[in-house]
Amino acid sequence: MERIIIKGAREHNLKDIDLEIPRNRLVVITGISGSGKSSLAFDTIYAEGQRRYVESLSAYARQFLGLMEKPDVDFIEGLSPAISIDQKARSHNPRSTVGTVTEIYDYLRLLFARIGKPHCPNCGRPIERQTAQEIVDQIMSLPEGTRVQIMA
Repeated sequence: MERIIIKGAREHNLKDIDLEIPRNRLVVITGISGSGKSSLAFDTIYAEGQRRYVESLSAYARQFLGLMEKPDVDFIEGLSPAISIDQKARSHNPRSTVGTVTEIYDYLRLLFARIGKPHCPNCGRPIERQTAQEIVDQIMSLPEGTRVQIMA
């Protein structure tokens, strides 16, 4: 599925609109105040994506989550599970990012640390773990007078 297809969206300020939104692209919703930007983004797209996700969970898991109301829309296709970030910034830290605000940053850091494969930034070869003795042997194999910088 390359796009999200919405037909007959009537949530709040939306007047029976039809649109297609490309997936895997940066999409910006703009308009004057009261034109339905939040109604489209939060009350229609996010609400339906979240509702479908929760609906796919087991009955046991659903009992702990509130099921969102179905938005006033005839048809939506191509949605993935969704998260939303409140429009009102909870953090007044200028260094906050989507990752820190949603608290996913720490999980992503762990994921990359566990499954990531470091590579040399100069030649691109994978960096393998070495024992202390292997490091000493590597240094000793260098020509005499070679400068070595050891960083820890």
